[in-house]
Amino acid sequence: MHKLSRASAATVLAVTLLAGLDGCKSAPVEQTPPIAVDQNSALTVSDTDIVHAYHYLLGRLLVLRQQRLDFEKDGFQWNHLVHRKPGGVEWANPNLDVVYSEAWVALDEKTCVLLDIPRIEGRYYTWQMLDGWGETVLNINERTFAQRPYGRYALCLKGARVMPPADALRIDLPVRTMRVLARIEPGEDAAQAIRLQHEFHLTPLGEPRIETPIEVPFFTNAQLPRAEAFDFATQVLDGQPDVSPGMDDVRTKVRAVAALVQSGTAARTRVDDVIARKALPALMQRLSALGPSGNGWVRPTTFGHYGSDYLARTVVDLVGIWANTRTEVTYYGMRNLDGRATYTQTYPKDALPQSLARYFWSVTEVDSTHFKVVPNPLGRHALNRQSRVQPNADGSVTLAFGPVRPDSVPESNWLPTQPGTNYNLTFRLYGPVAGAAADQYFPPPLVGQR
Repeated sequence: MHKLSRASAATVLAVTLLAGLDGCKSAPVEQTPPIAVDQNSALTVSDTDIVHAYHYLLGRLLVLRQQRLDFEKDGFQWNHLVHRKPGGVEWANPNLDVVYSEAWVALDEKTCVLLDIPRIEGRYYTWQMLDGWGETVLNINERTFAQRPYGRYALCLKGARVMPPADALRIDLPVRTMRVLARIEPGEDAAQAIRLQHEFHLTPLGEPRIETPIEVPFFTNAQLPRAEAFDFATQVLDGQPDVSPGMDDVRTKVRAVAALVQSGTAARTRVDDVIARKALPALMQRLSALGPSGNGWVRPTTFGHYGSDYLARTVVDLVGIWANTRTEVTYYGMRNLDGRATYTQTYPKDALPQSLARYFWSVTEVDSTHFKVVPNPLGRHALNRQSRVQPNADGSVTLAFGPVRPDSVPESNWLPTQPGTNYNLTFRLYGPVAGAAADQYFPPPLVGQR
């Protein structure tokens, strides 16, 4: 048996992802009108400026890609909730331990939207809203709204001249359009969770004016856009504002790089080359260094709220879009595991997974490139409290990850993997206890089985 080392895991991750990105080509795209930027200053753009501008812009393009998928593939309508079946979402690295309701909400100066949340007690839930850059702007639950954890709310654009109904608590929001994720833990009664899910309602108080979303071309994580990303820079910068602080300088760089791209074929080729040689490797390097590491696990320290760290925001939009805040959940990630191999992980009896969280825990599996569910014969993609994992004779708990279940591990404790597919594990603690939230805690290591 052998432990998976932190260094080897990070190295394999970087090599694999960079190999996938090495084939990215700049596809021809219909050109947007020229950008009003001094062309002389654009020609003095440095390679570093190009890297920073790309890292900033890509985050918005990832959200716009998901928005287009939501409306065109999944039939979303503005201000209308879509109630998902358990595990029924396909965006990057979803929680497979909750039932989701999702929506895109639109507001304007004259139109608010009523939100009704049912009374939920004894199980985890939250109503999360994010802006168009992937920044969480609101959570409604018993922790954040202790005096009003359920009932009727009026979601309004800040400054809107609207008088909501008297029974609705007005909540002012900073942007006109937002993504919604309502999460409910299945708990001991999954059927009840589904009933509660369908008691969430959105009711627009009028017809909001909705600007046509930016229709970015579809792209894959294995072939991210390069110079063509800047063909949408004007629309992005003039569209939904970025409410995060300290972004003026990088937004100026985005405009300058966009002008450079439009100034001629040679300049466009240069930008494309800098992105391939410098920006994408730096993106992947940050992916493997999102926070401290231990036992082969990485604990991201910046998610949900990013401040001026736009690179962290873009990385999270790539690998775990719609991440919530640290007050809601603690994440641990282990990436690029071999689907052919079998690993075990043992939690001591005095630090079982459920004892680490006030609400619940889970470990989920997605592939290492697109961060989507990996099919397996059991249709099982997560282990959590509902799995009813079985303890060992000494009170410890051993989990197994692999294509074949070890004889010593009960089926309830096994997460099947797919040979030929590299995958990531995400360990989540909802409401981590003080000890688990401390910097020194990491889940136990994985041990390879021979």
